[in-house]
Amino acid sequence: MEDYASALITLENVSKSYGLHTVLAPVTLGFERGKTTVLIGPSGCGKSTLLRMIVGLIHPDTGRLLFDGEELRVDNIEQLRHRIGYVIQEGGLFPHLTAERNVALLARYLERSEDWIGRRMKTLADLVRIPVELLQRFPRDLSGGQRQRIGIMRALMLDPQVLLLDEPLGALDPVTRYELQDELKHIFGALGKTVVLVTHDMNEAAYFGDTIVMMRDGRIVQRGTLADLLHHPAEDYVRDFIRAQRATLPENAG
Repeated sequence: MEDYASALITLENVSKSYGLHTVLAPVTLGFERGKTTVLIGPSGCGKSTLLRMIVGLIHPDTGRLLFDGEELRVDNIEQLRHRIGYVIQEGGLFPHLTAERNVALLARYLERSEDWIGRRMKTLADLVRIPVELLQRFPRDLSGGQRQRIGIMRALMLDPQVLLLDEPLGALDPVTRYELQDELKHIFGALGKTVVLVTHDMNEAAYFGDTIVMMRDGRIVQRGTLADLLHHPAEDYVRDFIRAQRATLPENAG
């Protein structure tokens, strides 16, 4: 069993079922500080469920989750959630709020000063490379790529320790997706945060992941670097999954 003593987030024998259907088999896994871990696998394999457990949207049936050594519980999840940024497809923005109000919503709820909010807003707009004048638009008046940038700004507003991204580029056209891949890589490197990214795309896993966790049917099949998965697959499924997407992998993969 691997030692996760230095991990920022640790899952210990965590599982989830709905009726007789097991969505997530007992999983023990750690996410290292300052590193990007990619959860990859087909739809329904449990990767998004695992991510939602970390942010406290789903409670496990068994086991426990530790955040920086503190167990996530019903009575502390709201406080710990402020230390976690969460991004979903198209940013998950509230359609009746401007982009600026979407980004600042939690900060205003926590009664941060308007000066602090303004400075933070400018810093994040520069980071995600979006013109500040677009912040006064409503989500319907923004492109898919712009909405995703706003979603990233909102997730980073409180300067969280962890950034969780659930297939953040899945709904974008190929050109915008390529541009945002490059920008996200820059953001991850500039901030040095612990990042957990969910995808079903091996190219994205190869591009972003310091560690790749491959999942299937609610269980972890293999955890390691891209080279580990390429050259030492734990089972035939790993080899087949990579082979199916091999044409999209970087030329220097592995």
